[in-house]
Amino acid sequence: MLKFLLLCSLAAAGSRAEIAEEEDVLVLKKSNFDEALQAHPNILVEFYAPWCGHCKALAPEYAKAAGMLKAEGSEIRLGKVDATEETELAQEYGVRGYPTIKFFKGGEKESPKEYSAGRQADDIVSWLKKRTGPAVATLNEVTEAESLIADNEVAVIGFFKDANSEGAKAYEKAAEAIDDIPFAMTSNDAVYSKFEVSKDSVVLFKKTSSCQFPPVSECLLMFDEGRNTFDGELTKEKLLAFVKANQLPLVIEFTEQTAPKIFGGDIKSHILMFLPKVASDFQDKMDQFKKAAEGFKGQILFIFIDSDVDDNQRILEFFGLKKEECPAIRLITLEDEMTKYKPESDAITAESITKFCTLFTEGKLKPHLMSQDVPEDWDKTPVKVLVGKNFEEVAFDSSKNVFVEFYAPWCGHCKQLAPIWDKLGEKYKDSADTIVAKMDSTANEIEAVKVHSFPTLKFFPAGDERKVIDYNGERTLEGFTKFLESGGKEGGAPAGDEDDELDAEDLDDIEEDSDGEDDGVDDHDEL
Repeated sequence: MLKFLLLCSLAAAGSRAEIAEEEDVLVLKKSNFDEALQAHPNILVEFYAPWCGHCKALAPEYAKAAGMLKAEGSEIRLGKVDATEETELAQEYGVRGYPTIKFFKGGEKESPKEYSAGRQADDIVSWLKKRTGPAVATLNEVTEAESLIADNEVAVIGFFKDANSEGAKAYEKAAEAIDDIPFAMTSNDAVYSKFEVSKDSVVLFKKTSSCQFPPVSECLLMFDEGRNTFDGELTKEKLLAFVKANQLPLVIEFTEQTAPKIFGGDIKSHILMFLPKVASDFQDKMDQFKKAAEGFKGQILFIFIDSDVDDNQRILEFFGLKKEECPAIRLITLEDEMTKYKPESDAITAESITKFCTLFTEGKLKPHLMSQDVPEDWDKTPVKVLVGKNFEEVAFDSSKNVFVEFYAPWCGHCKQLAPIWDKLGEKYKDSADTIVAKMDSTANEIEAVKVHSFPTLKFFPAGDERKVIDYNGERTLEGFTKFLESGGKEGGAPAGDEDDELDAEDLDDIEEDSDGEDDGVDDHDEL
């Protein structure tokens, strides 16, 4: 019996050893997934696609995080699943985009937790430690505090002589609500002395950097001070507001790594400065931008975008900008609907930016709606060409039924639809009351229609009611024809019933699939 048990143990150990690793990341498949969860109860799993740009950018940081945990002797492991190969596994866990990252805790397969922090190694490690350990670590030595601060971009330390005080309890509740920043507490006199703290308080520590933006590309986060001390009543809500207002720098550069910090935060009003790092006056403009940022901390997030970087060109396009038009300033809100604003002046000075932001916070700015000029031959082809400047008079012509495709030139699904849409236009080109049209929504915006994905198809029936009907039927000539002949009833739905709502992260996603390739997951291309 003993020999039999020994053989079983050896067999089990051998089976576990068969799980391959790449740079300390477990390579998971349907065939070894259950086994991996048994061997490693706490495991973070990335579902990726080999061609996905976001996945490629994440890969080195993901591997670095896996190596950091392994070097510490942590029981937490990182794994990855090629969702294009392991389709059954991807479907089981509701993978709809790449990368999708889920945390399996305690070996449980059901209801894994969605990963919700940044895409840098420190963010990943910090998030996992918060998920598997206490929300607040205890610091008993100065070296422990120094290590915490040195090992993290941002760390929060609560200085409390009495860990059971009301303030300390509020601090712990705040710590439980934030996943991506480590929190610690100390009552040690030496730690108090080291950081010149004389009374109970909360201090947020940030890594400082002496590097300037040009030409050091590694400087993704530019913190302007080394610490912030909380001042006010110690409540969970006020502590959370303090941390969220101070965890990011005055100006943050938009990159693949910082995007989750930008879009995942509570500040939904963002001002963007588009400027090439190689510009001779770069540092002067950056200094002006930072100076303006000081007055809007916690209200508006100040973001710098290098307009020379190829990966950023789609963002420029989203704002109707070209490289040669930079430097430029734009402001956007990421609430229920994305709303863009453009300053009246092109000057990039602290004074002009402050004035622009002040008008915004006071609600005195009008949204900036992009529009191309009306083409001379806009109505000479079977499919009429609409822009912002002629949309209203054409789409809401009370004597016409107007069927419009809102598209993006780079969208793969739009390209697939184009020949069918052209045939539809040909079919109705001589109609007295039906117009088939299209509008490039990357260059034109209208108040009446908010485009959430590409292509978006909307029908504007004749009449004075200004009705808008979404098309949700088959994207075939026959389907479109039935829809039009039924007056928008067969295959239609009232506007506003879309399944795919736009959220803040979708602005980040406009960088993806720049070649217009079908991602194989969704049946449309999101903004």
